[in-house]
Amino acid sequence: MQPLAPPVTAGGAAPAASPAVYPHATSPSASPSPSASAKTGRRQLLVSGGLLLAAGCSGSTAAAAAAGGGEGGALVGYDGPVVTEAERAASAAVSRRVGEAVGLLELGRELQARGEFAEALASFTRVVREYADLALSEYARVGRALVLYEIGDRDESIAEMEDVSVALKGYPEIHAALAAALYADKHAALLAENQFAIATLLDPHYTDLAYVRDTKHWPPSLVASFHDFITLS
Repeated sequence: MQPLAPPVTAGGAAPAASPAVYPHATSPSASPSPSASAKTGRRQLLVSGGLLLAAGCSGSTAAAAAAGGGEGGALVGYDGPVVTEAERAASAAVSRRVGEAVGLLELGRELQARGEFAEALASFTRVVREYADLALSEYARVGRALVLYEIGDRDESIAEMEDVSVALKGYPEIHAALAAALYADKHAALLAENQFAIATLLDPHYTDLAYVRDTKHWPPSLVASFHDFITLS
């Protein structure tokens, strides 16, 4: 059945035909939908952010290469000192001297333990004179003072003990030895008690006569003076 055409009035123009409507077609001049605009904006933002990130990474890499001197694997910004051959030689010389001084100090202690006091004195004295710049020379002075008490001048021995007790303040052996010498030879009981209090506070072993005789290997005369002190005889 044919559709009826609209009537045409006499002397009138035919009405313009209505444009055809195509439900699935999009007009070329149609504006994009809000969702499409949002997607396009996000896409542009991501692209722009990626370009900025790439540019930043490239700049950081270039700066790191410049700081490292352009060499791969170099430490960035490291300006540490370079050890020269002269410094290595000086360090080796110091190590050698320390080893020699330690050897002489141990030898002196072994000789003292065997009762060879003259030889022990020579060993201790050599450390004191030839290695005075090393801190361990003060410990050689302790051994020297103890041996001097046995075979040398006791006044010199006590003077050495007093000097070392200041240099090695807090070293219990020298305070205990000085206490014995001050009591027996100088009759200075109060000073002796002060030195003994320091020694025993630091190391309670120095209340035991056997400890200084058998473990520390004090010379016999100093052991006798220590006995007189702790027994108040």
